[in-house]
Amino acid sequence: MLKFIAYALAFAFISTTMLPAKARAQELPVPALEPRLEQAPARHTDHILTLAEAERLALKVNPGLASMASRARAIAEIPPQVGTLPDPRLAFDSVNLPVDTFSTTQENMTQLRVGLSQEIPFPGKLRLREEAAQFEAKSAGFDVVETRLRLIRNVHISWWNLFYLDRALEIIGRNKELLRQFIRIAETKYKVGKGLQQDVLLAQVELSKLLDIDIQLKGARKNEEARLNALLNRPTYISVRLPASVEEMLPQIPEESELHQIALDARPLLASQSEIIKAANKQVELAEKDYYPDFKLGAGYGFRSGINPVNGRSRPDFTSFMLSMNLPIFTSTKQDRALQQRKAEVAKEQFSLRDATEAVWSEASSAIADYMRSRDQALLFKTGIIPQASQTVDSMLAGYQVNKVDFLNLVNSQITLYNYETLYWRALTEAKQSLARLEASIGKKIGKEITHE
Repeated sequence: MLKFIAYALAFAFISTTMLPAKARAQELPVPALEPRLEQAPARHTDHILTLAEAERLALKVNPGLASMASRARAIAEIPPQVGTLPDPRLAFDSVNLPVDTFSTTQENMTQLRVGLSQEIPFPGKLRLREEAAQFEAKSAGFDVVETRLRLIRNVHISWWNLFYLDRALEIIGRNKELLRQFIRIAETKYKVGKGLQQDVLLAQVELSKLLDIDIQLKGARKNEEARLNALLNRPTYISVRLPASVEEMLPQIPEESELHQIALDARPLLASQSEIIKAANKQVELAEKDYYPDFKLGAGYGFRSGINPVNGRSRPDFTSFMLSMNLPIFTSTKQDRALQQRKAEVAKEQFSLRDATEAVWSEASSAIADYMRSRDQALLFKTGIIPQASQTVDSMLAGYQVNKVDFLNLVNSQITLYNYETLYWRALTEAKQSLARLEASIGKKIGKEITHE
């Protein structure tokens, strides 16, 4: 029995030392993002949620991002597995055991055997499998970064929508108070015989219109609030309070061709697809290796009992060695087809990369056009139209009080100012959102005044 244990341990040691260095694959870098599935704590309604804090919370607790990080971690564990030799097999059996007595000493060829075998793929196959899996793991890591970019973009879009709705509601509130003042002025003038009743009725109608718009804006804000809370992994009913003022400066952006080049270098979506192409190429090399056989090495030791009747000595034990290999002879229907399949997959991934590149460039160009338009509109409203409209309202109000301006013109001028102020915040919001979309499309931040923690 001691002899059997010694042979088994020796053979196991030899099999282990036969593992190639490449089979002991090193671990791939794990994505830096720790997946967190806990819900973000509910904030008090008086807490002001800044854009930077909203972004930080989303990156910390968003379940979609945590899911992608966990996926990348799982895929990162694959390369060491596929780059390692198959587990060796240990076998025990009995040979030539007589069924009449089941005695191990009766027959000369009866033996109890132990064997150890190891499958060894053709040299290079393990390395190629490991390298292909490594490229796939890198692709999964880039997918995490891509998800992170999209999450930041969505948080920015939702946050700025809320900010715009807050400003629109604020403007509505101011205009409701102004219209109430107009109504009081019109009523006073009507009572002293210097005004018309229709002026009072007209002002009341316009006030009712503002009340209707106010109801619609509050409903839209509630919906947008729920969307932002969902991105922050918070209950959708949590009230969100934003700051009353923000940095309104909008940056200059590089030329479109330069931004396209930045996207080629920095967009993780394209980097992920490039890694998939590298993995597909390794699969082609692996398919070419399948034309060569895999091997199986084995050794066994057979224990015999009893005395040899010929010479009167104890029966000697037996040992055996084995080398086998598969024979890839059906190449026309197996290896050839597999190779063509892998080559077609490479072509497919290359076309996918080209398609993704065109989509990224289109996305960037669209964001650039929207940003330029919104930025110019915001500048025009801020520096030109709104100051002029405000002066017009002041002039109209002064003229109406001395009966030099028609009340309808006064109300129309105030409504026009309200529309321009709302359009300004809409244009600023769209510019900020377009900038967020542009940054996500090229994979890089733009503008010094916009920072990401």
